[in-house]
Amino acid sequence: MAASRRTTPKRAGKRAQKASRPQAPGAFCTRVREALKRGAPDAIPDRELQQVLTAAAKIYAAKVERRGHDVAPFAPGAVTATETVVTACGMIRAADLNMFDVAIWFHRPQGID
Repeated sequence: MAASRRTTPKRAGKRAQKASRPQAPGAFCTRVREALKRGAPDAIPDRELQQVLTAAAKIYAAKVERRGHDVAPFAPGAVTATETVVTACGMIRAADLNMFDVAIWFHRPQGID
């Protein structure tokens, strides 16, 4: 009987972890696709977009710092060059960086903090 008590919490914990995992591709991504199809990007609140971009930037940076520059930020062809540059420029401005700062980071050797 003691053995079953020990395994039950572990199983319950695993079920809770599975239940908390986001569904692919995720509700946010689905809503974004729908908003873009309708030509209504303002259907996604700015605050929600900021939260998603913040979380994505933080996890991307952590992965790059851990694994190196081989972490792709998105699949090939998933975003256009314009979308990439517009987003990058917004992030650069939001962090109060300039192009000199960016150039230093862009050419930073792998593994240097």
